[in-house]
Amino acid sequence: MPWLLLAGAILAEITATLSLRASNGLSRLVPVVFVVLGYGIAFTLLAFALKQINVGIAYAIWSGVGTAGTAVVASLLFNEKLNPMAITGICVVIAGVMIMGFSGSATHS
Repeated sequence: MPWLLLAGAILAEITATLSLRASNGLSRLVPVVFVVLGYGIAFTLLAFALKQINVGIAYAIWSGVGTAGTAVVASLLFNEKLNPMAITGICVVIAGVMIMGFSGSATHS
């Protein structure tokens, strides 16, 4: 269950961040509502996930997957360009998150 909470937190954070981009400097009401709700949901779910997942692992996954996911979706929604170096960086982030996840220290003892 904590991993589902973390996944939900990541999806909410990606949604909020993309909505922040769509808000045009917080000047468009509907995206601003998604920003506030998305970050509120994201931090709430993350807090519950941290009851069972170590903070270092959770934060690595949260930030890595959130960064990679946001970059990929922003390239699709907002036509933001991902050059080969950016794609390589995303792959390195994902690899780092996987290494931390396989380290065996993911959950509380």
